Amino acid sequence: MDMRVFDLFKIGVGPSSSHTVGPMVAARRFLVEAGNLQNVTKVQAALYGSLALTGSGHATDKAVLLGLMGETPQDVAPDTVEDKLTRLSDTHQMRLLGEYTISFNPATDIIWHMQEVLPGHPNGMKLTLTRQDGSVHEQVFYSTGGGFIYTEAELSSNDKVSTDSKPVPYPFATMADLLAHGKRTGLSLTAMLRANELVHCSEEELDAGLDRIWAVMKGCIARGLQMTGELPGGLKVQRRAAKLWQAANESTDVLPHDGMHRVSLYAMAVNEENAAGGRVVTAPTNGAAGIIPAVLRYYAEDCKPSNPQQGVRNFLLAASAIGMLCKKNASISGAEIGCQGEVGVACAMAAAGLAAALGGTNDQIEAAAEIGIEHHLGMTCDPIGGLVQIPCIERNGMGAVKAITAASLALRGDGNHKVSLDEVIETMRQTGADMQAKYKETSLGGLAVHVVTVNYAAC
Repeated sequence: MDMRVFDLFKIGVGPSSSHTVGPMVAARRFLVEAGNLQNVTKVQAALYGSLALTGSGHATDKAVLLGLMGETPQDVAPDTVEDKLTRLSDTHQMRLLGEYTISFNPATDIIWHMQEVLPGHPNGMKLTLTRQDGSVHEQVFYSTGGGFIYTEAELSSNDKVSTDSKPVPYPFATMADLLAHGKRTGLSLTAMLRANELVHCSEEELDAGLDRIWAVMKGCIARGLQMTGELPGGLKVQRRAAKLWQAANESTDVLPHDGMHRVSLYAMAVNEENAAGGRVVTAPTNGAAGIIPAVLRYYAEDCKPSNPQQGVRNFLLAASAIGMLCKKNASISGAEIGCQGEVGVACAMAAAGLAAALGGTNDQIEAAAEIGIEHHLGMTCDPIGGLVQIPCIERNGMGAVKAITAASLALRGDGNHKVSLDEVIETMRQTGADMQAKYKETSLGGLAVHVVTVNYAAC
């Protein structure tokens, strides 16, 4: 496997990993690799396919602008974004990478090709710059989900590797590979993933990185459980997590399912933050970013672990293995295979992580992940108005509860099950290939056309 845990879990901003995080990274990378920016007179960005069709609701244009300014998803301050974009809109002056000023009009220099899809992936973009001497530099990028980006050449040559690719002690391309390593060595799945990661960094660096991911996730839940008001974009969706959380804490009527209600609120809180452009962790995408944090908080607080810190680390390592397999052998892009590749994969990752943190065997971890994906097969990606709000926010709450159920079923079994994780991942891939394009993050089918909406592109 040519991915690392920190390739999969990325700290960024909402509302979308494929439509916001990826394009921001691509735009910045384009300028860095072009060089000699002092001679640039013009820059344009053309968006294709899903990036164009739902790009307005997913803030793709804003992400491209921020990337050209030199911002990165992990470091940009969400509270400063609107001021930066307003200044650009008012002056039509952009400082490329924060250094070189050119004229730039977002209305004409961001080009939307809503009827055209580039051949490599539904999420395609073409960046072009012109120099004083008339020469042109051009690059095509594809944003394939989870913040992963590839140039046209990288995608066609299959040069899709981690930035720190080295031989690891337990290489795997399938779950069967991992299970075989485990049977041969007696090691747990998390021990093997840890050993692979330690090829790239020290034990202290790995644990610090995992702890930081969890800290950002916890912070996102906390903010989401405090914030109220209307989400941006024109759909007039009100935040609900904070009010429902307050009501749950004030209620004296305790019901057996209240624990699951709180889990769903954790997930919704994260995805309301994501919809508002706040700080989140792709897990494995922004659209599904609430599921893993919600189940992690359930584990850390409700399962009463003896060593919660190590349990959280094991959770994230096990979850990353499932995400890597889905990314490599199918997709985590809603624009490619529908929401089964986002919420379905996140549910599987969370189920596997919880099973691992609770001491499950490798076979039980696999069973938990398989159950998680199996019961999301065929899920479409049809956001109303192209916004990551309906049905995305509630869908995360449901996915978190299903992940806990999947882990519970797996842990109460012996690990034997009829359908392997590898088989269900391949089924997900084939289902996505068969799914009509209108149900894959285009807002041309499903809820997106059967609910009366306003013209969000004008909002």
